[in-house]
Amino acid sequence: MQQQNQGIAFAVCAYVMWGMAPLYFKQLLDVEADEILMHRVIWSFFVVIFIVAIQKNFGKVRQVLKQPKNLLVLTLTSVLIAANWLIFIWAVNAGYLLEASLGYYINPLLNVMLGMIFFNERLTKPQAIAVAIATIGVAIPIVSHGSLPLVALGLAGTFGAYGLLRKKLRVDASTGLFLETSLLLPVALLYWLMLTPTITSNLFTNSAQLNTLLLAAGIVTTLPLLCFAAAASRIPLYMVGFIQYIGPSIMFILAVNLYGEAFTQEKMITFGFLWTALLIFTWDLIATSRRQHKQRTN
Repeated sequence: MQQQNQGIAFAVCAYVMWGMAPLYFKQLLDVEADEILMHRVIWSFFVVIFIVAIQKNFGKVRQVLKQPKNLLVLTLTSVLIAANWLIFIWAVNAGYLLEASLGYYINPLLNVMLGMIFFNERLTKPQAIAVAIATIGVAIPIVSHGSLPLVALGLAGTFGAYGLLRKKLRVDASTGLFLETSLLLPVALLYWLMLTPTITSNLFTNSAQLNTLLLAAGIVTTLPLLCFAAAASRIPLYMVGFIQYIGPSIMFILAVNLYGEAFTQEKMITFGFLWTALLIFTWDLIATSRRQHKQRTN
């Protein structure tokens, strides 16, 4: 029970931090999204290498480096996670936080579909209904205005593909993130050297407050990931799946109540369909977990 309580606490911490992340990125409105991404990669690398050293995981790193196929997969995941970070940073600072939250609501349902396609997982009837309802919700803006919710689909798609590849790779969080940031680091440093000078690109001319915020990108990136990894090793997947809605829910509240993004009737209908789908999906996860527990104890 103590381990489960610890897992729940770690999961809540992870998703609260992810949900509150827009508060951090909104402090960097004067910095371009690509420049913030560059700092996120560079300072995350230094935070993660410190963590890997403490955990004495360099042996695991060497094992992965000896396997070219794993390195190829990590190259793909590094590109996907960088794309996800860039879309999210841009969305927050461009006033599309509401759509970003929609993307992270879509993500667990997308994971179900990816599992069906790539792992031959069979959808239960409630899951199939949930996916169908969510698809209708996403289709509403297409029918209304002929436009896709590109931010939401971009975030859900990149993170869904990232999770799929990382699941097939089976590398722990800190080792995987270290190798991903190591692969991205040369690109980030080269980009910094070739970056057309901006008012924020030179750390020596920035204010101490701005530099502190930029360097904090490493902690903002890695801390929730480590909490998530700690949670996933302690509690069942359905609990993690249920708790993950904390993140986009906080983003939704921030978007509507703090940043004044318009919650139009169309968005209300879209979110209504999606929330209904997620309720069905979560109910099915809990019911399935209970049935499996009864079968194990009988």
